[in-house]
Amino acid sequence: MKQYKVTGMSCASCSARVEKAVNKVEGVTSCSVNLLTNSMGVEGTASDADIIKAVKAAGYGAEVKGAERSAAEKETEDKETPALIRRVVISVIFLIVLMYFSMGHMMWGWLLPKVFDGNHVAMGLVQLLLTGAVMIINGKFFISGFKSLVHRSPNMDTLVAMGASAAFVYSLYALFAMTDAQVHGGAEAAMAWMDEFYFESAAMILTLITVGKMLEARSKGRTTNALKSLIKLSPKTASIIRNGEETVVAVEQVKKGDIFAVRPGGSIPVDGIVIEGSSAVNEAALTGESIPVDKAVGDSVSAATINLSGYIKCEATRVGEDTTLSQIIKMVSDAAATKAPIAKAADRVSGIFVPAVIAVAVISTVVWLIAGETVGFALARGISVLVISCPCALGLATPVAIMVGSGVGARQGILFKNAVSLENAGRAQIVALDKTGTITKGEPKVTDIIPVGDVSGMELLKLAYSLEEKSEHPLARAVIERGNEEKLSPYAVENFMIESGNGLSGIINGRLIVGGSLKFISSQTAVSTEIRKEAERLADEGKTPLLFTYGGTIAGIIAVADIIKEESPQAVRELRNMGIRVVMLTGDNARTARAVGDLAGVDEVIAGVLPDGKERVIRELKKQGRTIMVGDGINDAPALTSADTGIAIGAGVDVAIDAADVVLMKSRLSDVPAAIRLSRATLRNIHENLFWAFIYNIIGIPLAAGVWIPIFGWTLNPMFGAAAMSLSSFCVVTNALRLNLKNICDSGHDKVLKNRVKILNIKTQEEKTMEKTFKVEGMMCGHCEAAVKKAVEAIDTVAEAVASHTAGTVTVKLTADTPDDVIIKAIEDKDYKVVG
Repeated sequence: MKQYKVTGMSCASCSARVEKAVNKVEGVTSCSVNLLTNSMGVEGTASDADIIKAVKAAGYGAEVKGAERSAAEKETEDKETPALIRRVVISVIFLIVLMYFSMGHMMWGWLLPKVFDGNHVAMGLVQLLLTGAVMIINGKFFISGFKSLVHRSPNMDTLVAMGASAAFVYSLYALFAMTDAQVHGGAEAAMAWMDEFYFESAAMILTLITVGKMLEARSKGRTTNALKSLIKLSPKTASIIRNGEETVVAVEQVKKGDIFAVRPGGSIPVDGIVIEGSSAVNEAALTGESIPVDKAVGDSVSAATINLSGYIKCEATRVGEDTTLSQIIKMVSDAAATKAPIAKAADRVSGIFVPAVIAVAVISTVVWLIAGETVGFALARGISVLVISCPCALGLATPVAIMVGSGVGARQGILFKNAVSLENAGRAQIVALDKTGTITKGEPKVTDIIPVGDVSGMELLKLAYSLEEKSEHPLARAVIERGNEEKLSPYAVENFMIESGNGLSGIINGRLIVGGSLKFISSQTAVSTEIRKEAERLADEGKTPLLFTYGGTIAGIIAVADIIKEESPQAVRELRNMGIRVVMLTGDNARTARAVGDLAGVDEVIAGVLPDGKERVIRELKKQGRTIMVGDGINDAPALTSADTGIAIGAGVDVAIDAADVVLMKSRLSDVPAAIRLSRATLRNIHENLFWAFIYNIIGIPLAAGVWIPIFGWTLNPMFGAAAMSLSSFCVVTNALRLNLKNICDSGHDKVLKNRVKILNIKTQEEKTMEKTFKVEGMMCGHCEAAVKKAVEAIDTVAEAVASHTAGTVTVKLTADTPDDVIIKAIEDKDYKVVG
């Protein structure tokens, strides 16, 4: 997505106009304009020049954003509020003087210089000059408003400019009429025209709207606090080691492969790998986790984290826009720049809102004139309609909530890549969890040591440790790690062999030691019923029992398992309490999978899922409800992409993180319910904002037009209309800021989904797939293989065909029972002979 800065927008009608204009440009596939940050995200092949030209043709300005960091800094830099404060202060000074003349003297008899005694024209001229000063100070409303009108895209500034201009022009007419009356009829005749002055209304409208804009700008600035705090974390310098000497350079000058040093208390400038030294590093800035993480040679470090204790040297691996911090800043910024689906209703209304309001204002004025009211009364009704209408509240309702919500998530280590994912996560009905690395730690650990006979537990571990030390198997690493934890010294092993059938053997102290699965050990020696039952019990618990014999007799069992994370059961419990169906996906057999599923507390276990089958399972789950997929591995990437919302564990591989919509930096499963909780709170806040924005206009416009005057006698002064308009956007932004108070880790207020889905009839690829191999003569090269493969895979029930001309075979994977004749015919139609 290419990012642009858009200038000149003041309300939702502006953003809708820009979006419409850019979407018409050839090559643009999607365009999202954010009123909150005055930014625009465009996808497609259109050139920058064409896009900027379209924006300018619509009456606004645009420019391409620079590098991510500088763009984010510019985006969050608040230049608007100081300028508005200056305008408000100067406007208020002139307004106080104007109100003294127009209302203080006329209503309460406040004293004025003698020059004004009986000189009503002089009073009018003073009001004219003071109002003119306020109009000049707030000239942006008129420039933007009438420019938009010329481009046939009226916006909020158009309404303000038309309202203030109408009041000023009519008052100017009244001043000329008063002058004529004073010349021909004296002071009393001129006095009658004083009631027709609306100079103070014009000035008050402009001042109050500017006050509202200032309050809105201040509140909008607070919505980007999370982004600002991330940007402030960015280190400015780095100590680079060149030719054996440390040189301090700007962080932008660090290149991939440079060696940099970090002293205790220093901030790590870029992502890298430790090549010398060790230390504890505080990664709270990125993950929100306050406990320091130990780093040694070979460990990775990230920019903006703090080196707490030792002196370390690192090699830069990711610099500039590629660092983890820059990617986080980009994610938060992009999330705010994109548009949530829920905003579409407001966009449709915004597109026609201002023209409709102008029409209502004109009709109101005409109707009251026909009804016999004075021009001043009728004009006041029209002006009230113009100034009370607020398209800004509609335009801000969604983006402010998205910005604050994504900021709250970033502070907690939950990164939403776009507004769509922030909205969709809260609507989820099913959460599918990958087992390895998500529910479990992804690292096998020794869970049970069960010695047999005279062998002690520690002696059994030492024997197993000695044998497994020479193996590269993942289960062996678990035994080795436990041996290292116990600080055991291994025995010398001779004649080490890896046996076929999942076993190892060797000689320790002249005696044969053998280790392996129950099936393998049973083939080597007699296994008693008690030991067999113990091994089966461990297997039922989802563990892998490793049996060891020493000197021909059973020495004991060591159970190894990929143990579940401490927070997994609580996270699953919270998801279920929300009314969400929790599904675990795993390639393990059903018995092991069910054991882990029972420990975690999931609703459903789908076992036997092959690495390439997760995406298919997710597609099946999506038919039954909105689905979230949570994973961390390369084989999870297709499933993460396929799901309604993909959530990647931050410690996972880059492929999974790139494919996901949400990234959990802390790598904790408990952040999944927290992300859903945040999404729901953000959605609720958007609904509140939209309700306020719509109801405000539904109530305010009829009141301003005078609909209730014949029934209740209710009228609305244009000045009060302007005050209401100025506060409406402020209220919407302030309501969005309440999200900062939300504790997304608190499950005490979770609401249960009304319709909890039930998972039905999800079969794994393992259960559905059968395999047949055919002996084929006549294949001579790769082209032959491709021809046979294409012919066989054209059969509907064939999932995959693998042809080999060297082996002379075609292996066919089937999703349903298929007669051999059908497959043989497909092969022989290509002039190859099936011989078996």
